[in-house]
Amino acid sequence: MSSLTLSIIQSDLKWEDKAANLEQFEQKINSIKEKTQLVVLPEMFNSGFSMNAAALAENMDGVTLQWMSRISKEQKIILTGSLIIEEDNKYYNRMVWMMPNGQMGYYDKRHLFAYAGEDKHYTSGSKRVIASVNGWKVNLQVCYDLRFPVWSRQQTSKDEKSNQAEYDLLIYVANWPTKRSYAWKTLLCARAIENQCYAVGVNRVGVDFHGNYHSGDSMLANPLGEVLYHCADREDVFTITLTMDELNKTRDTLPFLRDADSFTIHHEED
Repeated sequence: MSSLTLSIIQSDLKWEDKAANLEQFEQKINSIKEKTQLVVLPEMFNSGFSMNAAALAENMDGVTLQWMSRISKEQKIILTGSLIIEEDNKYYNRMVWMMPNGQMGYYDKRHLFAYAGEDKHYTSGSKRVIASVNGWKVNLQVCYDLRFPVWSRQQTSKDEKSNQAEYDLLIYVANWPTKRSYAWKTLLCARAIENQCYAVGVNRVGVDFHGNYHSGDSMLANPLGEVLYHCADREDVFTITLTMDELNKTRDTLPFLRDADSFTIHHEED
């Protein structure tokens, strides 16, 4: 069965300093010794979680996207993380899925963090995005989305006898402060358990411009919610290979998805 090798990069972020952030991430990516297929960076990895959208936003041909395209091609990896994008006079917290051939997909953060005023500066996304790599289906999510289980819930087949899953891996990129780290760690495991998938949370470390400390707590949980990786209070680059065998074994042994409620998400367009 197919496997997937991914690398998590937990790093401090230089506040609103794109050049410094891109330089440090390039060094960290170049330091990965293992042959990896997917590299995951934190939320707003080139700026930190800033509300200064007008000054920091790029278009889809901006310097950061060009950087992502070059790194992806040079290293023959898929590179993902979120950044501030301007489109049609609106700003988005956009998670880009950059492939080595220059093609890309993207997911716009659905749940904007009103507690920090994100909803006043950014436009909410309206579509879930499930990417694909090496036979794996990957659900892309950003930070605050983690608190809303319906948005990430497996959409199961209408066939009552089916235990087929919509996706295999759930990725959250984040700037999640340490004062709410218990929720972060608990919900990541919960999302893995309820969706019978691997769940990855990639967070930043360090103190941001507003004095908020981030312990990181980047994590990877298996479909049983068991933690395969966790790192706090330091920068780290971690690579792991996930197997479809373990995933299928869990789903076959515990066919919970077939008992799930069928539902459809409806929302109004902007």
